[in-house]
Amino acid sequence: MAREMLGIDIGGSGIKGAPVDLSDGSFTRERFRVDTPQPSKPKAVAKVLAQVVNHFGWEGPVGVTYPGVVIGGRTMSAANVSGHWIGLEAESLIADATGREITLLNDADAAGIAEMRLGAGRGRRGTVVVLTLGTGIGSALFTDGVLVPNTEFGHLQIDGEDAEIRAAAKAREEHDLSWKKWAKRLSVYMGHLEALISPSLIIVGGGVSKKSEHFLPLIEGVRAEIVPARLVNNAGIVGAAMAAEAADDRAAEAADDRAAEAAHDRADEAARSAEAAR
Repeated sequence: MAREMLGIDIGGSGIKGAPVDLSDGSFTRERFRVDTPQPSKPKAVAKVLAQVVNHFGWEGPVGVTYPGVVIGGRTMSAANVSGHWIGLEAESLIADATGREITLLNDADAAGIAEMRLGAGRGRRGTVVVLTLGTGIGSALFTDGVLVPNTEFGHLQIDGEDAEIRAAAKAREEHDLSWKKWAKRLSVYMGHLEALISPSLIIVGGGVSKKSEHFLPLIEGVRAEIVPARLVNNAGIVGAAMAAEAADDRAAEAADDRAAEAAHDRADEAARSAEAAR
């Protein structure tokens, strides 16, 4: 029987979750979405996350994405959410609010994990970058399939400002850009990124990737192969579920190691007692 895990994706406009079949990345129940609280302060968001968990009646571990840098369960940046997240022990806060074991990771890293395991990056070696185009630009960098976490390439400076201000999907909507004009901005951004890391493959995700035929063929001046994400905007949820699975496996392995060590210690103690008795 395929293993199932709950993944939740925190976005600038919506919080989305679903139980995931980890064998193929499909949702085992219909996705549930709640608007992101405004302002998106930690306790308000945690309350919505608990609502998502309760909606599914979920009892096991949960994977949660965050739109910013996450190190050791602590959120270290907050470009598109409340500044109250910066420096917060967010993983513990969410665990307390939901009553579940939580694995928290960067949202683009989660999407990248899913794409590399089940999507457009499956089996690809070398340097691969996954870009999620939405409220901002998220990024996930892989070298020979290994994640380099928290890259945040959306904040590269181009013409004196964050690249995502000009090239995110939100920028296209806010400035009513044609696909051609937006593709020109993406071309500049991807060209700049390529000069820094020389990827062999760029995977473009986020909700706008469903319309990739309108803009990917218009990108110019980039050597790397550019392809749309196969999991589209579900990749964050799927990757969060995968991260929760990995954390649960590590915890189980650690518990087995502790049990084996305890058994070894008991055997040593028994041997010493027997020797003393003789």
